[in-house]
Amino acid sequence: MAFIFKAPHIGHLHSLVVADIYARYAKLSKPDRPVYFVNGTDEHGLKIQNAAKAQGMDPSEFCDQLSVHFRKELNARNLIYKGRHEGWYSISDETFYPASQVTKQEQDGIEFYISTTSGSRVEWQEEENYKFRLSMFQSSLISHYTAHPNAIQPPQFQSDIMNALQEPLDDLSISRKRSRLSWGIPVPDDPDHTIYVWIDALTTYLSSVGYPWSATGGDGHSSGWPPDIQVIGKDILRFHAIYFPAMLQALDLPLAKQLLTHSHWTVERAKMSKSIGNVADPIQAIDKYGVDLVRYYLARVGGRFRDDVDWSQEQLQKHSKEVISLLGNLFLRTTSPKIMARVESVPRPSAADVTDTGTVALSPLLNVLKRLAPTFDQHMQRFQVADAMESIIIALSEANLLMTLAAPWSKDTPPAVAANIQALMFETLRQCGILLQPVMPEKSTLLLESLGVSVGQRTLADAAFGRPGLGERGYAQYSTLSDDVTMRSQVESFAAESEAAYGPRTGVPGRQPNVFKFRLKFLLYRMPSCRRQTALHDGEPLVTDATNLL
Repeated sequence: MAFIFKAPHIGHLHSLVVADIYARYAKLSKPDRPVYFVNGTDEHGLKIQNAAKAQGMDPSEFCDQLSVHFRKELNARNLIYKGRHEGWYSISDETFYPASQVTKQEQDGIEFYISTTSGSRVEWQEEENYKFRLSMFQSSLISHYTAHPNAIQPPQFQSDIMNALQEPLDDLSISRKRSRLSWGIPVPDDPDHTIYVWIDALTTYLSSVGYPWSATGGDGHSSGWPPDIQVIGKDILRFHAIYFPAMLQALDLPLAKQLLTHSHWTVERAKMSKSIGNVADPIQAIDKYGVDLVRYYLARVGGRFRDDVDWSQEQLQKHSKEVISLLGNLFLRTTSPKIMARVESVPRPSAADVTDTGTVALSPLLNVLKRLAPTFDQHMQRFQVADAMESIIIALSEANLLMTLAAPWSKDTPPAVAANIQALMFETLRQCGILLQPVMPEKSTLLLESLGVSVGQRTLADAAFGRPGLGERGYAQYSTLSDDVTMRSQVESFAAESEAAYGPRTGVPGRQPNVFKFRLKFLLYRMPSCRRQTALHDGEPLVTDATNLL
């Protein structure tokens, strides 16, 4: 869930996209299991609206009541008290920071203090607030994370939290004086105080799944609590890994199973800032490139989560061209009239029946395709989204290479061999189309529909090598494409994406590439240091960062 207090930036979009990718992946891997995807501020959700209506309340009033109910539950257990609080407070982050996370800065002769965690300015404040006995849960939190060593991903962030829990844990201020902050939910029975915004914000996780469940007699499990994954930015890790879990423990509620924490996006290696004019606008990028390509870029570049990554229009364009060129180029070549003419006189083999017995080596692609679905699944389970995308790119690159080396459109290629090559190309597209659904839902749907893969055969299990999927349409449709207006429109739309990426196809199939230069480039592609910067177009690699080696 994203808590957006300012204009949304690319970091907010990243959190939402990653959460959506994993919601779709959950549905892909276990299609019969219900999936709940919660994002935004749920006051605007239909479930909240209906729940409020059932109690004869306004949605805003209903949400305020939930926050008050949460606080009353804590108070009933003697976990809230009134006391003096002082510390370094950040207005933009809405939190107090310990002295260990504050440093002095100087600019234009003026001294000020900032949080080393967020970079936001802080100021020293002293006031009487209501406080939550956070210190009582230090041992239980340590025990929880010790028993669940993979609870926070990537592992470095679990280490950060464990290190933080080794230091004394101060009680948490959970209210602000109304004289300082007039906007907010009043503290019950004390109108001089408002409830701390993060208490209000964190309770939306519970309210989104029907809390308090006492009204329905359930325990929240049937509504989706606890969540399998919560996706957050690293700057709010402490709230989600210490404060909120302690409150859940206080109310005997289960904790989220895993927290997926992503690092920040920078622009030209600098933190985004309106003052220097380098804030990346996600809406502008979507308007220019489309939702699916921006989603792919966020997954491909930002899908390792460990380190900050740089937002770059050049890289966005490069990776957009990469996937559209590889997918669209392979699709166009596989369904070209020349190849269709070569294979129409022989039986159509299934990919599972193709063996490496010809003059062109099929085993590299066969091996990749047989490992593709389990490799993708393993990466996704380990929160290695970028590596999952890499496995798809490798498969598409291998397929484009084989297409060029085998030249199934050539009169010198026996029709039976051409049919085998085409079967592997269709299989590559089918598998990749299924696996790309969580990341590129629109483009993958278009591809699968163009291939004739039915909706009921698009699960993770269906992505295994050799599974049926193309059906009778899969091969036959391309011979009679001119008679099918809808399918022709789909194919032309998909083809246009590829040609827009790198311009019109020049002679492929038909033109024989410079084989010596091609093989030298492909050797570079197979080198680990070059692989991540390589794409294939029309059978020839476009090595963006390794061309100086030629």
